[in-house]
Amino acid sequence: MKQFTMPHTEISAPNVVLGLMRIAEKSDEEIRTLVRTAREAGIDFFDHADIYGGSTHRCEERFAEALQLSPSEREQVTIQSKAGIVPDGPYFDFSAEHLVRSVEGSLRALRTDHLDILLLHRPDALVEPEEVARAFDELHASGKVTHFGVSNHTPRQIELLQKHLDQPIVANQLQLSITHSTFVAQGVASNMQGTDQALVRDGGGILDFCRLHDITVQAWSPFQAQFFDGVFLGHPEYAELNAVIDRLAAQHGVTPEAIATAWITRHPAQMQVVLGTTTPQRVSDAAGGSEVPLTRAEWYELFRAAGWMVP
Repeated sequence: MKQFTMPHTEISAPNVVLGLMRIAEKSDEEIRTLVRTAREAGIDFFDHADIYGGSTHRCEERFAEALQLSPSEREQVTIQSKAGIVPDGPYFDFSAEHLVRSVEGSLRALRTDHLDILLLHRPDALVEPEEVARAFDELHASGKVTHFGVSNHTPRQIELLQKHLDQPIVANQLQLSITHSTFVAQGVASNMQGTDQALVRDGGGILDFCRLHDITVQAWSPFQAQFFDGVFLGHPEYAELNAVIDRLAAQHGVTPEAIATAWITRHPAQMQVVLGTTTPQRVSDAAGGSEVPLTRAEWYELFRAAGWMVP
């Protein structure tokens, strides 16, 4: 498993992460097997959110109940969680009170005294950056959160926050797969006429912005075709792409999941792939893509087979 030091932190992180949004109904043994498989593959970085599991902090609770990490075991892993979404209303809340309360709930649920990273979970249209700064200052000073980041934020939204923060933004979690790679495709088709791919959305240039500011991009839903509409692997609507994936998997001696992972990890932005599966074998298969050395030609062949325009 390829490791790197996350910029602005002391964290030695794998480039494949295990997301735990779907473990609420899993048994203790199923959760332990999932995590053990991840650890055996070199994944020691776990992604949570306060809303995962159907009720607040449920997946965080199940993680802690199943694993019962000792203090020394806790120090061997990186735990990241997210806050800011309130499903039953007001839907988004980046107030200092809510963020601090959410983190304290996550710490209780996870049975730990600190989060290694806290992400703001999607943008809040009513964000008051001074409130976020107050929450981050309190959480950092108390030792409850070591590092901070965002998810699904645009360059301007990050700059607005950073203007008021004393802590650096270390990560931005964005949806990314071969078939859902708009923010990569925009750069390739910049200034090309007559294609939606060239349109600038969400502020534009988020990948380059993150690279310029040493913000680690964390790619969620790496196997999703579009937005929670099923995976592209093996799907008949993506026959051309899957033919390329299967051929490259055979050439490199890995699985299709590994090739889909490798397409993301090959990018020089040094991104992390966030796996959302609860199937241990798929975790192992995907982790196999951590160090697959895709060539430029192979990377672009996959990109083009997914339907993106390459001039």
